Amino acid sequence: MGTVTIGVSIAVPEPYGSLLQQLRTGFGDAAAQGIPTHVTLLPPTEIDGGALSAVEAHLTDVAAAGRPFPMRLCGTGTFRPLSPVVFVRVDEGAEACTWLQKQVRDASGPVPRELQFPYHPHVTVAHGIDEESMDRAFEELADYRAEWSCTGFALYEQGPDGVWRKLREFPFGSPMVPPQGGHVRGTIPSH
Repeated sequence: MGTVTIGVSIAVPEPYGSLLQQLRTGFGDAAAQGIPTHVTLLPPTEIDGGALSAVEAHLTDVAAAGRPFPMRLCGTGTFRPLSPVVFVRVDEGAEACTWLQKQVRDASGPVPRELQFPYHPHVTVAHGIDEESMDRAFEELADYRAEWSCTGFALYEQGPDGVWRKLREFPFGSPMVPPQGGHVRGTIPSH
């Protein structure tokens, strides 16, 4: 069956997702059109295509243990000079994202994965472009704000054309959304 490249992420909903993708394109990031706007839970990972059903079963279990939580994006940050990335910060929901990504990458699951850098939830708005454009992205989105209730995550596959396509969504196990502005602590079980 060969290998496939997958990723797991929380989609940034509309109208925020399209707007940030358009802005990323406008900053000169050529890859932007092939990458839906998201918060990564599992970075691009190559797996055997035959393992996809095991990955889906694992993600179903992770989602069943999860609970909806408030997400808020606020302002910008950068990983420069370590990595050529400018991002919009996850101001609320970071703790829940951290819990989720640990569950997705758990050593007992089908996609155990060590990360190159410590996990830091964010929404990339510029990657690998010239410094002037990176600075412009950082400055223009410094006052950016968005918020929504995160109710699940999705599995994506990168096609041979470099475009990421959603394979399946994984809704959380409970429809209960904590009040906006509430603390995430305690709303997602830890294992």
